[in-house]
Amino acid sequence: MNKKTTVAHALVEILAKLGVRRIYGVPGGGSSLDLIRAAEDNDIQFILTKSENSAVMMAGAIAEITGIPGVALMTKGPGMSNAANGVAYARLDRAPVIIITDGFSENQLKYITHQVFDQKAFFAPITKGHTRLESINPVCEINKIIQLACTPPMGPVHVELTGEVARQFISSSEIPISPENSFIPDTINLKNIISIINSSKKPILIIGLEARQYSEQVQKLADLLKCPVLQTYKAKGVISDFHPQAIGIFTGGSQEAESISRSDLMIMVGLDPVEMILQPWSYNKSAIELSNSNHLTHYILPKAKISRDLGRHLTELNKNLAAYSSLWVIGEIIKIRTDTLKRLIYPSIQFGVAPDRLVQISAKLYLDNKFRPRMTVDAGAHMFSATTFFPITRAGDVLISNGLATMAFALPASIAAAIEDPSTPVICFTGDGGLMMCLGELCTAVEQSAHIIVVVFNDSSLSLIDIKQQSRKLPSNGVRWSKHDFAETMNALGGKGMHASTEEQYIDALQYALKNNGPFLIDVQIDPSGYSTQLKAMRG
Repeated sequence: MNKKTTVAHALVEILAKLGVRRIYGVPGGGSSLDLIRAAEDNDIQFILTKSENSAVMMAGAIAEITGIPGVALMTKGPGMSNAANGVAYARLDRAPVIIITDGFSENQLKYITHQVFDQKAFFAPITKGHTRLESINPVCEINKIIQLACTPPMGPVHVELTGEVARQFISSSEIPISPENSFIPDTINLKNIISIINSSKKPILIIGLEARQYSEQVQKLADLLKCPVLQTYKAKGVISDFHPQAIGIFTGGSQEAESISRSDLMIMVGLDPVEMILQPWSYNKSAIELSNSNHLTHYILPKAKISRDLGRHLTELNKNLAAYSSLWVIGEIIKIRTDTLKRLIYPSIQFGVAPDRLVQISAKLYLDNKFRPRMTVDAGAHMFSATTFFPITRAGDVLISNGLATMAFALPASIAAAIEDPSTPVICFTGDGGLMMCLGELCTAVEQSAHIIVVVFNDSSLSLIDIKQQSRKLPSNGVRWSKHDFAETMNALGGKGMHASTEEQYIDALQYALKNNGPFLIDVQIDPSGYSTQLKAMRG
């Protein structure tokens, strides 16, 4: 930074030095405009979204992929209140996001009541911290709030920046590079964990979202243990789904029952309890835990745990397991995977395309066209098939809201991922309900020429809620709507929309989308009658 700079430029320059390349949002007329100008001066692109909610989700998606904090920008009042769902996603899905909003000065609050409420208090339950950059050392404030966002469990922080403060000139020097923390291993717990593993004969690895940055160490651990590997939705790809030891998804439901029942020890690596479903843990099995933070509320009480420096402790653990001998045989592991997949096959359909077949076809065409499989998934019944039958080979190549499990996530996440890395198309699996909540972002996809393929599971209902309503034998009410034509909507917005009511039509449409650039939408007719069977197989 120069000897004299504005607070807005200081903030943006620090973000640029961290590797931030884009800011997402909907600006107002206050500090937002100063920040957009500062971003341009620092070669940071501003992406104008159609809602503040989507802006935060885009920023969170990039943070999940890269590990670099995402940045979302919005005005005060209605701008920040519209962002609340996105901020809750970032908090519960552990995404480090810097939320920058405009604010009111103390002088303005003496006479203004229009759009005024306590913005700090509004965001307080769903952010990790707040600052107004009004101290004598705003650079120190900036560094502290960013560090807080990136401290496990990671999450969003709120910078409330008035126009007055944004344009204030400050003296500054070069931003110091934070030294890497020296590593002091948790020797006692590490020794205990090594002893417990060496005493086991058939352990099982359960990998969670914190492990996404440590694929190499986790892969080494799996190779040493030669055991089955379960991964949460957000951890898919830490171990490639094509790896012979990868047997499927872990949610805390019944899907993983067979593999856990055959094991004698659960080794939880980077598993955050926010990833597990809303039901009590049903397995009486010994467990150990390695993570980046101490999860005080947990489904499981481990026999031993380490709650910091996950990557470094994994490296130390691997050094001490070279002589480990497992009783698992690869044929048994492959059979468990095969049996699990069989139970999740969609029942016979009466019309349209079966969700599992749609996803399997998608995966095959990606591989046939030599594309790396990358997907985003919205909340809803379609996610059972999407997360089971679309194999991921690399950490960060699946984006899903699991901690909050919010709808309207997959589309903005896919746009952000495609802009970040345009080399491979991103397939966006969304229900019709989730898409309607963020339909305007199709315009953003068109404006950015994002190579996304939006696959709409069009069944004219909130299928997952519909299932729960039916299971209680309640009359169908409030969960279904008329048939909507999303393909024509996409065409009207400037993208390319296509229909599919058969597998053949879907194959033709997806082949076209994979061979051409730009945003596409495939409106697929789905028979929702088999979702309840899948739900029972996965969750019990």
